[in-house]
Amino acid sequence: MGALAQEVAPFGITTTIVNPGFFRTGLASPESPVRSRQSGVVGVARRRGRRLRRLRRAQRQWWQAQDGQQPGDPDKLARAVVVLAEETPPPTRFIAGADVIALAERKIAELQAEVDSHRALSTSLIYDDLPR
Repeated sequence: MGALAQEVAPFGITTTIVNPGFFRTGLASPESPVRSRQSGVVGVARRRGRRLRRLRRAQRQWWQAQDGQQPGDPDKLARAVVVLAEETPPPTRFIAGADVIALAERKIAELQAEVDSHRALSTSLIYDDLPR
């Protein structure tokens, strides 16, 4: 999306990356095409051993338990996207849902800790004849 944003900006087109949390969209329902495609993986797992079968079974059970329990309301998400589209300029990224805000904040903290842990080493990698 970052590359697309740069390509379309000269034409007055803006983009927003929407990072949605878990919304009740039917994705976790037994009728979901995503769930149907996953069933083909089970055949591969059978050929690869018990460990993969247990993993797939656990994943299937987790998805089944999520169906109808997702915290996000897709109608509210749609209205929020319309609100963002009317902003000038719209945000570059929208973290959509309380559940993913916590994940995003944790990832930000992890990245900051990684930057801080080796800042001196990282900044020492320039040519010696360049100003620091």
